[in-house]
Amino acid sequence: MSPSKSKNLTPSYAVIQGLYWMYFAAIMSFSGFFLLSGGFTNTQIGILAAIAGLLSAILQPVLAGYADQPQSPSLKKLIQMLYLLQLILVIGLFLSHSLILTGLLYGSSIALLQLMTPFINSLGMESINQGHSLNFGLARGMGSVAYACICYILGIITVKAGPVSIPITVIVLTLLSLGILILFPFSKAKSDSTATNAPKSSSDSNPILFFRKYKRFSLVLLGCIFIYLSHVLLNNFNFQIALAKGGGSAEMGTASAIAAICELPTLFLFGYIIRKFRCDLLLKTAGIFFTIKALGTLLAPGIPVFYGIQIFQMLGWGLMTAASVYYVNALMEPEDAIKGQAYFTMAYTLGSVLGSFLGGTLIDLAGVHAMLLFSTVSAFIGALIVLIFAERTSK
Repeated sequence: MSPSKSKNLTPSYAVIQGLYWMYFAAIMSFSGFFLLSGGFTNTQIGILAAIAGLLSAILQPVLAGYADQPQSPSLKKLIQMLYLLQLILVIGLFLSHSLILTGLLYGSSIALLQLMTPFINSLGMESINQGHSLNFGLARGMGSVAYACICYILGIITVKAGPVSIPITVIVLTLLSLGILILFPFSKAKSDSTATNAPKSSSDSNPILFFRKYKRFSLVLLGCIFIYLSHVLLNNFNFQIALAKGGGSAEMGTASAIAAICELPTLFLFGYIIRKFRCDLLLKTAGIFFTIKALGTLLAPGIPVFYGIQIFQMLGWGLMTAASVYYVNALMEPEDAIKGQAYFTMAYTLGSVLGSFLGGTLIDLAGVHAMLLFSTVSAFIGALIVLIFAERTSK
């Protein structure tokens, strides 16, 4: 092993994850604040986010198919290109005075943001595959910490500086991300470059051929769409749930904070967990706990029990976040790994789009209880599909 490969990359990769999730928080968590201030309605914001999500879902496997090809640039260079595109969009957003242009630029930023997720994850897994020392769970956990911190900081800044603070923050985070990526020691694996004449890299860029090769994986993705749909319903409509349980915005914030804190032990200890349990078992366990959390939320009689239910986030979302990345890495051949990560991200994006559309409609037509019942059934169906079709992995 070369000296560069013996270096511990966890600290620098944790910074990459942390900056990405701060960037994610600034664009997504404060989208309502920024766009409402710019003259958009809630309905328009929902449509904009849904269209951006669909666009991202379409582009993720296409770009990942290109990234998996031997002649393509390295993951590091692709991520840098995406950040540069984001920088151009946000500078345009900073200068825009047109409602339509602002919508186009912000929607494109959301799509690009979601497009980057599988590439950020693949950068870490590929570094591990190349022999570097890297604790993915710890790095991803620091991403969650950074997300919580920037939300708190921006909550203070936006009150004083107004909506202009959002694009300024994103510009700063993008420049910092480009800087740390320049310093991050990563290059495309030599084995990839020598496989230029291999037929499967190009053929498997076709989704039909890809899913013929990994037949059961497509069903696992279907199960994950149902699971993610349930997750989005619980998270995007957390305020309405808190109201139904007898609370308000303060209780919603407390519940969200408890859930975020509960994720951290799983992510920080995931390096140890993955050495003890196969990633397919962890994926199945996560599906079960998504269902338990949804059912517990449905049955919770009041706020104290609602708080207690958040502990299931530890083995639901917290476990799924890291286990899904390792599952793809263990299941896929090297030339398919980035596509596999992209399809998993696409499953979340589709679940998010469906949840955004269905949640409000269900609440308006039948109430919060009906929405929670739908969330529970969706999680159960998804978990059942994953339990049946997730393939046994070697590690």
